[in-house]
Amino acid sequence: MLNGKVVLITGGTGSFGNKFVETILRDYPNVKKIVIYSRGELKQYNMKQKYPEKDFPMLRYLIGDVRDGERLKTACEGVDVIIHAAAIKQVDTAEYNPRECIKTNVDGAVNVINAAIANNVKDIVALSTDKACAPINLYGATKLTSDKLFIAANNIKGSRDMRFSVVRYGNVMGSRGSVIPFFIKLRDQGATELPITDMRMTRFNISLQEGVDLVMWALGHHLGGELFIPKIPSYKITDVATAIAPNLKQVEVGIRPGEKLHEEMITPTDSLNTIDIGKYYAILPTSMYSHPLEDYVKHYPGSKFVEQGFYFASNNNQDWDTVETLREKFAKVIPGFEVK
Repeated sequence: MLNGKVVLITGGTGSFGNKFVETILRDYPNVKKIVIYSRGELKQYNMKQKYPEKDFPMLRYLIGDVRDGERLKTACEGVDVIIHAAAIKQVDTAEYNPRECIKTNVDGAVNVINAAIANNVKDIVALSTDKACAPINLYGATKLTSDKLFIAANNIKGSRDMRFSVVRYGNVMGSRGSVIPFFIKLRDQGATELPITDMRMTRFNISLQEGVDLVMWALGHHLGGELFIPKIPSYKITDVATAIAPNLKQVEVGIRPGEKLHEEMITPTDSLNTIDIGKYYAILPTSMYSHPLEDYVKHYPGSKFVEQGFYFASNNNQDWDTVETLREKFAKVIPGFEVK
């Protein structure tokens, strides 16, 4: 699928970008070029140490910001695939710096779309978040706007052979800034208790590799305009704390501004345009000029529309991680993980 192709990853030095590059190099040894487009010089330097130029000549590093449309257009010359992973992702950061969040997450999305169209890039997949579903914070609102922009881009591509799609998933297990490394750090620093925002809180759970696999699947199968959602398990935040430090007291500290008690992926209203395609769900575009809804059902053999009113949230999931399964998963994705 990616052999012989030029792939550009915005925000390519982040957790996702690193795992995506690792996966491409493992599964597609004949990829023509991988372009890491990001604004962090230090992160690019660190990535170069991991992948020395003499051993990985297909890797290219471009300093640039998705806010810079002209730079992005130049970077996308000759590119076959764009994975848009760049974003301001921290809820509190976005609330405190709203315009900066909009510049990156919304204006940046517009720039990626314009650069893709200007260079006739065939496949574009943008990363979203569960917080974009019925958003209550600015980060979620900007990502919902970004989702809408990428889906609508299929209507302005003209006669070009291009496909824009979006993938949405929940908390990435063990990623930087997530609760798991935070709890581990507190425990290892000698904390006597772990702060729990709300004892009822639930979240979706996905590994970094599963997120990468979803994007790869989307690239290989999308018709354009779909918003793909994986069928992933949920966990209770209290079970995460117990899995990491069973002997530490858990203290409720209250939900932070802009934070939900439970995360959502598909609302009852979304269900009107959602199909079950097996391992994933796909929310179909409500306004699409190149493909009617029936085309999508035919495109995915065995797919069917979900029942009207279907609702996919972390608290009504049929699949749950337990303390034991969480420990097993942590041991696979977090180097040196142990229960203390």
